[in-house]
Amino acid sequence: MEKLFPIIRVIDQGGNVVSDEHKELVTEERVKSFYSEMARIRMFDRKAISLQRQGRIGTYAPFEGQEASQVGSALALEGDDWMFPTYRDHGAAMVFGHSLRNIFLFWNGRNEGCIPPDGKKIFPPAIPIATQIPHAAGAAFAEKQKGTKNAAICYFGDGATSEGDFHEGLNFASVFKSPVVFFNQNNQYAISVPVSRQMNSATIAQKAIAYDMPGVRIDGNDVFAVYLETSRALERARNGEGPSLIEAMTWRYGAHTTADDPAKYRNQDESAMKRAETDPLLRLERWLKNEGLFDEAWVKEIEEKAAMEIDAAVREMESYPPADPAVIFDYVFAKSTWTIEKQKREYLKLIGSDGR
Repeated sequence: MEKLFPIIRVIDQGGNVVSDEHKELVTEERVKSFYSEMARIRMFDRKAISLQRQGRIGTYAPFEGQEASQVGSALALEGDDWMFPTYRDHGAAMVFGHSLRNIFLFWNGRNEGCIPPDGKKIFPPAIPIATQIPHAAGAAFAEKQKGTKNAAICYFGDGATSEGDFHEGLNFASVFKSPVVFFNQNNQYAISVPVSRQMNSATIAQKAIAYDMPGVRIDGNDVFAVYLETSRALERARNGEGPSLIEAMTWRYGAHTTADDPAKYRNQDESAMKRAETDPLLRLERWLKNEGLFDEAWVKEIEEKAAMEIDAAVREMESYPPADPAVIFDYVFAKSTWTIEKQKREYLKLIGSDGR
């Protein structure tokens, strides 16, 4: 089955363009744009881990190593599209225009962190595994019913394919030709469980066959392959041709979250090897060096700019007004029930607060 779903690649690990068909896609302007976004979200990721270790935010889900998958796919979207992220896709959300302050607020346990900027259709990060997949299928179907050309992208990991929501969402989208791209980041571990213990299928992409939709397998560390195939899938969606499934092969360097130790379940030497050989930023850096275009001053400039943006977001997050404990009760229903109101009164009495 792997032969039927070969890994699509535009730039190899050495920074060489290996697809004659797509050579013109790889330009200095695009490489620098992609590199800049990936460097920016990597710096955010590292800062968030540091903040968690200092007790300034709560448990955090790192994504370092998956930057090409998130940047390439997010840049393929149009402004009115929908994004359905998991708890590990805040890099994609940043690229799509989410507020860094609000992303930090989310990881600090604040409901306000789920609110995207005005006009941005970014769903709250899905913590339960795969629950966002039927949501994405439904939202995309609603856009179709409205007669728009808007599409949706739905992110999920390899572990999500073991959940019923994955199959239900793909089946619904297939039947009703929802304009949605199901974007799987196969980082090869569902927390501590390797893909070999999750499924007997050779690929995730092949699961598309059961739902009569296109399925492709790409090098998820090649930002150009990600951008190309996501753009193609979105074009199909906009043209009324229905959903697609993309399997992006990638790797998460660090822990599943800051609450676990990956050394307990994964050989960390493999992570070190992948960082040296298949890192998505290093791949673009090698292309720039091969072309004689790499500029250390430019890299320093984008890092300094990103650091200033991230530090400003941290200051905003930490100076945000104190949380209102009543919020967890006030928005459960449009009109609160007596049971919720009773719980609210009892809780606020317990903590000695009027909730305002």
